[in-house]
Amino acid sequence: MFCAKAFRVFEESILQYHVADRVDQPLINPYPSGDIEHLLYKKNWIDTVQWHYEDLIRDPEIDPTAALVLKRKIDASNQERTDLVEYIDAYFLDQFAEVSVRPEAVINTESPAWAVDRLSILALKIYHMQQEVERTDATQEHLAQCQTKLNVLLTQKQDLTTAIDQLLTDIAQGRKYMKVYKQMKMYNDDELNPVLRVRK
Repeated sequence: MFCAKAFRVFEESILQYHVADRVDQPLINPYPSGDIEHLLYKKNWIDTVQWHYEDLIRDPEIDPTAALVLKRKIDASNQERTDLVEYIDAYFLDQFAEVSVRPEAVINTESPAWAVDRLSILALKIYHMQQEVERTDATQEHLAQCQTKLNVLLTQKQDLTTAIDQLLTDIAQGRKYMKVYKQMKMYNDDELNPVLRVRK
């Protein structure tokens, strides 16, 4: 099923990131550019770097100038993340291009790629909660609380992967159909963001 492959790729990306564990390390994608695994790996790498950006910017003693630089990086990362979701949806649209949609078919609340986006973030939550469970410098109470949270995350993984795989099966069999809306973010657009417009 698709989700087993996707989650495996996400785990590869997360583990590779934590070898150096630096937000400024280069992305070296092990998959050919034409493969869906390439998009999945890149998507999760962006998510992983941004996860650590979010940790850094919450330092109460961060220099304000450094915080602004980091905020700009987070903004750029969010744009990259959205772009990757659209590329993944384009892959799915191509995969299902020849499907005969049934007259009674319904649309899902989100596209497959946005659901995969949630799975990528969930992989990060599981990894980092597992790290908390394995800490040797934490109290037993902390370890127990984190184990409880990890159990919930693992249940969520089972539910989400089942739902995504079912959605893809439903689309492939014409019971549901995809409809993708391109991003319409206004704050990055010189014409749509009034702050940027007045500076032109």
